[in-house]
Order: sequence, then structure tokens, then C-alpha cells
Amino acid sequence: MHDPNQNHLLAALLDTEFHRLSPHLQSVPLRLGDVLCESGATLEYVYFPTTAIISLHYLLENGGSSEIAGVGNEGMLGVSLFMGGGTTPSRAVIQTGGHGYRLPVRILMEEFNRSGPVMRLLLRYTQALLTQMAQTAVCNRHHTVEQQLCRWLLLTLDRLGAGELTMTQELISNMLGVRREGVTEAAGRLQGRGYISYRRGHITVIDRAGLEVDVCECYDVVKKEFGRLLSDVRHRQPGDLPKRAA
Repeated sequence: MHDPNQNHLLAALLDTEFHRLSPHLQSVPLRLGDVLCESGATLEYVYFPTTAIISLHYLLENGGSSEIAGVGNEGMLGVSLFMGGGTTPSRAVIQTGGHGYRLPVRILMEEFNRSGPVMRLLLRYTQALLTQMAQTAVCNRHHTVEQQLCRWLLLTLDRLGAGELTMTQELISNMLGVRREGVTEAAGRLQGRGYISYRRGHITVIDRAGLEVDVCECYDVVKKEFGRLLSDVRHRQPGDLPKRAA
């Protein structure tokens, strides 16, 4: 069953704001590899993933790319709109297929411009997202491919809540912006330690604690910032829709 409250931002809305937005929320499948937005394009909808993960990529002139951030059930795609940019400099592609909800940009901007709880919630989320982007840049520059892979796996697990991922090494290399051979070697070392099992595009995490030991500090920085900024937000649980006033 799909429920908008599976997305943490939608679940954090006060009942009044949720009732204004919910009639406009559209349930949509988000399929692996689908491109939601190209770099420089104008979004017609913002997206709130529930069981899918959206990857934000920066594309180089030579065709290379690297992930600058991921968006799962903790957030949304489209922060550039209410930050005044109008367009996004990154390419948004579905990293992990699943489900989500989309909302017309006009509806979100009307709510944001009320300068109420929705605006404050989205700005706090944006700060956490910027922290993730900055930490990703630091990690890609200073840490090993193995540490980057641990970080990426743990963030993906946090968003999915499951221990099995459908992901090819080629796709992971595109996410991290490194050669496929480097991912193969790093994954082989993690598998040799018994942390993961990799077979035909499927990664099964066997020992999460092992990944947490070997990951760099970047994972904790991102996780703690999201927790710090959104820790006091009340969340409705899936299936727990607010009652309308009589």
C-alpha cells in the first residue's frame, strides 16, 4: 500500500497544511533509470519519494558524471524552485525504483509563500541537503573508493530500510564518479570481510555494523545533520491520516 506519510516531509506537515496539499498529490511509480529532470530544465512538479531513491548528478562536458546528493523518503526533489533558481543545475535520475508522490510546482509555491510551517520545514530540509552535497564533495576528494562505497551503501540502506539492493557496479561507478574497476576492487574487499554479498547486480548487506566501522566520518555528519534539523518534527505514521474538521 502506498501512503504519502511514508515520506518524512509530507508526514511532518501539520494537518491544516496537509489538507491543503493532499488533493493535489499524485501517486506515481518511479522506475529505475527514469530521468525526472535534465540539467537546466524547469520542473513542472516536485517529487516526494516514498520507496524510491532519486540521484542528483552533475554532468561534465566530456560526458562524465558524479552524484552530488541522493533524495529518498527523507526529502524531496525541487528545492531550487523555492530558493529562487527556477531551474536545477543537476540531472535527476531514479537510482532505486519504487514509488512516490508528485505535486504541481504552483501548489507548492503557493504554500511556501504563506511563510508558515511549510516554508520553515522546507528550509530546514534544504540546509540538511546542502550539508549532504558539501560532505559528498569532501568525501570524493579525500576518502578512498572503499570508504565512499560504505557511505553510499549506508545512506541507501537508511532510505530503503532493507538489506538488499538492485544495483550494478557500472551504476555505482557513475554515482561515485570513479572507474568501474575501482568499484569492483572495493566491493570485493567488502565481500571478503563478510560485509556484503554481490551477485548479478544484487547487493545484500550481511554485516551493517562492519560497514559502519569502515565508513569515513562523512556518513555520520550527514546523518546527524538530518537528525538535528528534523528531530523535533512530529510525524504522522503511514495510514494515520488527519481527520478533517466537521
